[in-house]
Amino acid sequence: MNEVHGYGDVVVTAHVLATQAGLEIMARGGNAVDAAIAANAVMGVVGPETCGIGGDLFALVWKPGDTRPATLNASGRAGTGVDPEALRQEGHTEIPPYDRQSVTVPGAVYGWRALVDRFGSMDLATLLGPAIRLATEGFPASAELADALAERADELAHQEAAAGLYPDGEPPRPGQMLTRPGLAATLTDIADGGVDAFYRGRAAGEIVEALDGVLTFDDLARDQADWVEALSFELFGLTGWTTPPNSQGYLTLATLGVFERYGPPHPETAGWVHVLAEAYRSVAWRRDTVLADPESMTVDPRSLLDPDMFTRLAGEIDPDHALLWPPSEDGAGGTTYLCTLDRSGMGVSLIQSNYWGIGTNIGAAGFFLHNRGAGFSLQPGHPNELAPGKRPLHTLAPTLWTRAGRLHTILGTRGGHFQPQILAQVAARLFAADQSPGQAQAGCRWTIDAFGPGEPPALTVEATAGEDLVSGLEERGWQVTVGAPRERGWGPVGLITVDGHGLRTAAADPRVPTASAGVR
Repeated sequence: MNEVHGYGDVVVTAHVLATQAGLEIMARGGNAVDAAIAANAVMGVVGPETCGIGGDLFALVWKPGDTRPATLNASGRAGTGVDPEALRQEGHTEIPPYDRQSVTVPGAVYGWRALVDRFGSMDLATLLGPAIRLATEGFPASAELADALAERADELAHQEAAAGLYPDGEPPRPGQMLTRPGLAATLTDIADGGVDAFYRGRAAGEIVEALDGVLTFDDLARDQADWVEALSFELFGLTGWTTPPNSQGYLTLATLGVFERYGPPHPETAGWVHVLAEAYRSVAWRRDTVLADPESMTVDPRSLLDPDMFTRLAGEIDPDHALLWPPSEDGAGGTTYLCTLDRSGMGVSLIQSNYWGIGTNIGAAGFFLHNRGAGFSLQPGHPNELAPGKRPLHTLAPTLWTRAGRLHTILGTRGGHFQPQILAQVAARLFAADQSPGQAQAGCRWTIDAFGPGEPPALTVEATAGEDLVSGLEERGWQVTVGAPRERGWGPVGLITVDGHGLRTAAADPRVPTASAGVR
């Protein structure tokens, strides 16, 4: 069981080099926010199949003495050059994920500045030092990165932005040393000239040129980082906090809200999985109908966490049979997550993403641009319809949990649309079954791929589920697919807990070999 314990600084990331960078910054006197930025920057160097400066960022920051976490939405908006009608005329019903119109303004670097300005104790140049060093001097390719680069070699290998990632023009072997000179230069520009050097300088010019008018200099110069009010809900004697729309974070809390009211059965059984999966489906079926840029939503985001609704939905769940949602009688990537906690008690839940793995095939200034705009709808009049200046539906969904005004748990994961499902499973194990972080990380996971109105009950479970659990689900009407013993894409979950005496316990996810938890 990969747990670490201590009373000092803690960092959990998807890559040991990012964890080391965060701990290095803390050893030099940096706080949890400083460490999170340093770790995030390193992840963008060594794990471009998950995140990078071409993508977006969300964060929750807990500062001792505050009554609620500071919540940052640094997700980018669509450019003034998007044209949904042109896509419809071309026959598209969804945003093509590798089209230049799928690129929104990258928000991550604006997010770094917002975090440093409000909470940081070190300047951005210092925090980017470990990432610049690794990009310049080299790092070993992980198996996950080698696989991603091999899969996208035809589109990426010839691009200047991929310089150093394809030694001798070929995809790297796991463990092979890679450098990223173009990204090192761009990070150095940011370190020397600040955030404006990225959004108004050389990198901005390359972005505008690569996108041929979809994003303009004015689009890039508009700050994308906003401090917003977190959504919260009382669950299992704790307060769960998450990022509000345009994030889908509410689904984690809503799923657990229904699950708790139903009365959880014993974990590791078909009954447990059935009820938790039904709780998710009962609230998730309408996500794509209501979730959008909050300025365009037709419902109050707070109504998505309605306790009366959860009670009603819990009463509709059949313990012996999977239903269609909504009930017929009523009608009808690539991401990285990391968490840090410093000695003072400041905690950070941070998630950053390129969306589909490396993102688009469009490179600029040593990195690749995300395709988060693929989260928009092309349905005319839909609240989430692609339009200039709008933020798309976002899958990023970090959480943070408090008890009686004290930090209790920091929890998040990558996984695209699966994030609320995975987080609800781990949180239920932690809070309803009283499992340790290591136990919660190791427990069998499942995912539901299709959860819209009227979708049949179908899920995939890890092979560790066992025959009894699978047969129990099938008896309840589930279509069950058995996956790998540990599905790499269903994590890594980042997790830190704090007990009443201040002891920190962190656990890395066994599904991803590079996942790392460190304490000092």
